[in-house]
Amino acid sequence: MNGSCLEFKNPIQDAISRVRFAPQSNNLLISSWDPCLRLYDVDCSQLRLEAPSEAALLDCCFQEEYVAFSAASDGSITRYDLHSGISNKIGNHDDIATCVEYSTETRQVITAGFDKRIIAWDIFGAKPLVYLRNLDAEVESMSLSGYELIMAVGSSVDIYDLRNSDKCVQSNKFCMDVPIRCVSSIPYLKGYAVGSVDGRVKLEISYPSSSNNMGYMFRCHPRSRDGRNHLVPVNAVAFNPLYVLFYQ
Repeated sequence: MNGSCLEFKNPIQDAISRVRFAPQSNNLLISSWDPCLRLYDVDCSQLRLEAPSEAALLDCCFQEEYVAFSAASDGSITRYDLHSGISNKIGNHDDIATCVEYSTETRQVITAGFDKRIIAWDIFGAKPLVYLRNLDAEVESMSLSGYELIMAVGSSVDIYDLRNSDKCVQSNKFCMDVPIRCVSSIPYLKGYAVGSVDGRVKLEISYPSSSNNMGYMFRCHPRSRDGRNHLVPVNAVAFNPLYVLFYQ
């Protein structure tokens, strides 16, 4: 996006919960608390689709260029045809559904929520295929890259392998036990970024030829009120798959 600020007509009236770039274009999918799912054409700064929901949408993702999913505060998981705007519910969590991802490797919709479960859905039969139980914590955010499932649980980043999802393969603690608000995997590198409730963003990248990781952290500019600085949470971090990040 080249550092520029995008402005659209009819701005979103409530908090944005998730931002997703389309896999093959510069379209942008946004879920929000107002509640509505929106598809924007970034190049033209135009709203292409607006799909109202009965409950606040806490996450969204693409299956392909014009098919998407959402996770809602009433526990529902919904599939959208972004051409027609037609939607259908594929299932429910027992509590608030906070996260949704689509795996091209397993052809499953992976969801998580405050019921402390991860569910893999068959989008054709709407039957849960896999339950990952005993997380012992609510899942705040989730991101998927290949078979690597990255979850924000409290102040930790837990990583699972979809080919053997019975146990966590790696757990990384965020600094000073600050709760994580969002996590996003890097589509073209092995790594991820997290955003916290106190306005910090942390980037973790693993070098393919080394056991060392590259880490970088910064704090977003706080909002000024009456001359005083107030920290605000980072609710969404997204990487554009069409723009590759290079490092040395």
